[in-house]
Amino acid sequence: DYDLEFATLTERLRTDMVVVHHTGNLADDDLSAEQIHFVHLGNGWSGIGYHFVIRKNGIIEQGRPIEMIGSHAYGDNWHTIGVHLCGNFEYVEPTPAQIESAAYLIGWICETYNIPTHRIVGHRDLMATACPGKYLYEQMDTLRGKAAWYMKHYANGYYEE
Repeated sequence: DYDLEFATLTERLRTDMVVVHHTGNLADDDLSAEQIHFVHLGNGWSGIGYHFVIRKNGIIEQGRPIEMIGSHAYGDNWHTIGVHLCGNFEYVEPTPAQIESAAYLIGWICETYNIPTHRIVGHRDLMATACPGKYLYEQMDTLRGKAAWYMKHYANGYYEE
């Protein structure tokens, strides 16, 4: 457990979309939220721009506080939550654990903020970029479908079978 220190952040007043990202580095890396935070600080930014990071093993790590405006989708940060999956999905597939964790997390976000699943988008849907990579982008409908399933199976904020 760690506490990330941020420069000035602004509270997000509206939340109506989830934006899915990948690392996209040449190396198919598995950077922690803390590692990404320090890279982003080194770029002169306020800190990690994504709200959540999903590691190759499916572990979900918190990045930027969820109630704050992110820095992950230029022009759309003010109303979106950024979910980052570690890896370069132009070259490799996301792990099954990443897809399942992303669907669970995104389902929870959509349930919490009353976001319809058609508002779960890849970064490339908002601007000219390869992100979230072709292999993850090909699974966006799967992510939406699994997120919708999880939304129907939450009780008191937790998944129940």
